Amino acid sequence: MAETHLKSPPTPLPDAEDAPQDDRAAPARGRRRWPWLLAAVVAAVAAGIYWRRVPTPAPQTAAPPAPAPSAARAVPIVAAPTRIGDMPVYLTGLGSVTPFNTVTVRSRVDGELVNVAFREGQHVNEGDLLAEIDPRQFEVQLDQAEGQMARDQSQLKAAKANLERYRDLAARDFIARQQVDDQAAQVGLFEGALKVDQAAIDSAKLLLDYTRITAPISGRAGLRLVDVGNMVHASDPTGLVVITQVEPIAVLFTIPEDALRPVLAKLSAGAPLVTEAFDRAGRTKLATGSLLTTDNQIDQATGTTRLKAVFPNTDQALFPNQFVNARLRLDTMRDVVIAPEAAVQRGPQGTFVYVVKADQTVEVRPVTLGPTAGGEATIASGLTAGELVVVEGVDKLRTGSHVEVSQQAPGATPPAVTPGASG
Repeated sequence: MAETHLKSPPTPLPDAEDAPQDDRAAPARGRRRWPWLLAAVVAAVAAGIYWRRVPTPAPQTAAPPAPAPSAARAVPIVAAPTRIGDMPVYLTGLGSVTPFNTVTVRSRVDGELVNVAFREGQHVNEGDLLAEIDPRQFEVQLDQAEGQMARDQSQLKAAKANLERYRDLAARDFIARQQVDDQAAQVGLFEGALKVDQAAIDSAKLLLDYTRITAPISGRAGLRLVDVGNMVHASDPTGLVVITQVEPIAVLFTIPEDALRPVLAKLSAGAPLVTEAFDRAGRTKLATGSLLTTDNQIDQATGTTRLKAVFPNTDQALFPNQFVNARLRLDTMRDVVIAPEAAVQRGPQGTFVYVVKADQTVEVRPVTLGPTAGGEATIASGLTAGELVVVEGVDKLRTGSHVEVSQQAPGATPPAVTPGASG
């Protein structure tokens, strides 16, 4: 039997057209792979640089133990010692400067203003010329009055001569007695006319004198109210200028009615009461004077009374209608315990201070206050001279608090004056 040999079919050979396509696809696949390779290389380089720069962590060691809590720290404070001294007792109040005299200068005659002889703000003396009004019409009136008087004098002279002749004739019975009496009456008529003429002359002279306007008082002239060339009248309400007396000058201020009795006692005894004027802020003393008098009644609406003090004001530190703080020195307390007013604290139980003890701790000490002035307070009870009291830093203190005196406040000096009554 004949063997049958199976033969696999022959592998087909690629066509001539397919071979060039495979050759073109290989470079395209190569081009797609190279960006990924480049990114991988860059990432590897960056990772190497990073790991070189990061320091190798040191081996962990045990943390040091926390320090044990120490004792409470001392509270820093500012303290000042109390002392023995004299404390003035003041009454203070808000007041205003009031001139003794204020005059609005007006014309007493009607006419044209021809001259202004003062400067605005000038200090004028009593009798100084301030302004002039055209005097010609008043000179004419004076001439008329003098002429009338001269005529009446001539008539009186003739009447007296006739009276003498009539008396001589009547003595020899040449005329009736009635003629003598009539002539005597005529003489009296002319004598009366002369008195009227003299009054007219005096009036004309007075009006002529009024054309020269002079200062009625000494003081400071204000702003000019009328200019040259204007007609002025005696009935003008504004006047020509206002003159205010400033040397001396007064201050009117108020105090509570409860403080009036000791003031009246001092005035009745004739004791001088020094009064000082401070500026509106109460920091700068402007002038020193003395109390003149008190008002004669109490204002029921406010419960206060007014006082009047006099100041020489030679330097013109006080100006009319200026608001000031007036401080009246009523008395002086001798050898009292004085502490800074800033050390005094107030609470539900009353006034108290923090006193620094020898062991650098503080205690609360109740105190009784007396008059206060100039940033200092008198201590009626509760403190003795030389004790340290806390002036600053009291907000963190309690009884027994440990303190550190970082600064010792110097002795208090008189600061600003506070309006109101003290004492």
